[in-house]
Amino acid sequence: MICQECNERPASLHFTKVINGEKTEFHLCEKCAQDKGESFLFGGSSGFSINNLLAGLFNSNNIYQQEKQAIPRKEVLRCERCSMTIEQFVNIGRFGCPNCYHAFRHQLDPILKRFHSGNVAHQGKVPKRMGGSIHTKKKISQLKDEMRSFIDTEEFEKAAEIRDHIRSLEKSLHQEGGESS
Repeated sequence: MICQECNERPASLHFTKVINGEKTEFHLCEKCAQDKGESFLFGGSSGFSINNLLAGLFNSNNIYQQEKQAIPRKEVLRCERCSMTIEQFVNIGRFGCPNCYHAFRHQLDPILKRFHSGNVAHQGKVPKRMGGSIHTKKKISQLKDEMRSFIDTEEFEKAAEIRDHIRSLEKSLHQEGGESS
C-alpha cells in the first residue's frame, strides 16, 4: 500500500480515526507521519495530544497532584541524571533517561499495577520450545517465595512440604542439564 500523503513511499503506519461514529482510515509512510505528527491524528487545532491521552489513561495527573501536595515545593522529585521532574514526565509522556525509571519508581508502581493486574515485576514470556528448564526455574522461584511466607507465619509443616517439592524440581532440573551437557 502506498502512502496517501506523498504517493511515493510504502505506507508503514495505518491509523483509524473514529469521530461520532464516522470512521476514517489513513495510511502513511514514516516520514509523512512524522511531518504531520499529532495534528494529523487529532485535527490540529484541538490542543489535545497523545501525551494528554496517555496521561488520562494512566491517571498520572492525579498521581502528580498527590505528589505535589505531599512534597514541599523546594523538594521536587527529580532524576539525578537528567534532572527531569514528575511534572515534566506527565506533560511529555516519556522519560528523559533510563535512570528516570528508578527515580520515579514509586510513582510508576500504581500505574503498572493498574495496567498489569497487580503485577509490577516484569516476568516476560517464554517460547514453548525453550520453556522446559525456564518454566521449572520460575516455578522453583515461586515456591521459594511461598515457602518463605509459610516460614514467616510459622507453618513449618507446609514449608517443609514445599521445600521437598523444590528439591525434587531442582533434582530434575540438574538431571536435564546433565543429559544435555
